[in-house]
Amino acid sequence: MYHMKKATIRDLRYNFPKIERMLRLGNEIQITKRNKVIARLSPDRDKKPEMPDFLGRMREIFGDRVLEPTGAEIVAEDRDRF
Repeated sequence: MYHMKKATIRDLRYNFPKIERMLRLGNEIQITKRNKVIARLSPDRDKKPEMPDFLGRMREIFGDRVLEPTGAEIVAEDRDRF
């Protein structure tokens, strides 16, 4: 569990670079006014997932073995049919 940070309206106005750094580190920040929480700022969590390593997976399954026929050969044969 993480500890939520607090900042006042005044902090947002005068010390926004500090608040921004805390957000970039992944901290959620409670915004307070007169010691009452009025809002929460949270960092953007919508990061694109990394592409899977398909070639690495194929090597784990098949090793260095070359499969016959290759995908390119199958496509070429299909194109020659018409």
